[in-house]
Amino acid sequence: MGVWFVTGASRGLGAEITREALSRGHRVIAAARDASAVLRAYEEKPDGLLAVSADVTRPEQPAAAVESGLKEFGRIDVVVNNAGHGLVGAIEETSDEAARALFDVNVFGVLNTLRATLPTLRAQRSGHVVNIGSVGGFATVPAAGLYGASKFALEGVSEALHGEPAPLGVRVTIVEPGGFRTDFLSASSLRVEPAAIEDYALGAGPVREAPARNDGRRPGDPAKAARAVVDVTEAAEPPLRLQLGADAVERVEAKPDLVRRELDRWRHVALSTGVGEDAR
Repeated sequence: MGVWFVTGASRGLGAEITREALSRGHRVIAAARDASAVLRAYEEKPDGLLAVSADVTRPEQPAAAVESGLKEFGRIDVVVNNAGHGLVGAIEETSDEAARALFDVNVFGVLNTLRATLPTLRAQRSGHVVNIGSVGGFATVPAAGLYGASKFALEGVSEALHGEPAPLGVRVTIVEPGGFRTDFLSASSLRVEPAAIEDYALGAGPVREAPARNDGRRPGDPAKAARAVVDVTEAAEPPLRLQLGADAVERVEAKPDLVRRELDRWRHVALSTGVGEDAR
């Protein structure tokens, strides 16, 4: 059985992934900003669980958590970058403080964790990095632009990383969930910027109102999502991208169609920009 390192392991999808990995006999280094939150989440204190404190925005903390995990278990086989939070608000309405805080966790927190864990995977010449993204990182919507941008960034990181340690036996998958019945829409995971500009009521308003309407009612089962994530780490040829949920599949399928239609409509402009081309 392997050793997992999971960030954001005290609740939501991170907790479900931790439980599923433990149920299959894996050992888990379960990281959260406060290790006591992890212990409260697993009152049964399952064998193979090591709770560690790690604020992913502070590079020294994931590094220390990895050191503790290696001291306890001797290796790390799967890294799950799950820690993150959401942000709702029109682009112009979103404060600089909120945008930077979002990227600190969703992007730079992942980079901090990767820098802490990849040396071990490279030395072992094996391992699997699983980055928990979002369907919003493939196709975003009004009022979720900054959140989508943070997950678009994670897509870029994952796509490049997929090829970098591959010759060393280290695999990379980015998971693109749709809506799941976790606490993601609650105030503990989602910041909603004030509706400060009336002109955006129509464009951003419906998405702004959705969290209160949909909290606890979204279609995805987080336990099934966790099983899918653990399953993909056991696949002989895991994918670069794994969509979870019918809503995620629908949004991912729709975007290439839109891109193709616009490309076909504006192809003549794209092709007119070469040296010596007639831009008629």
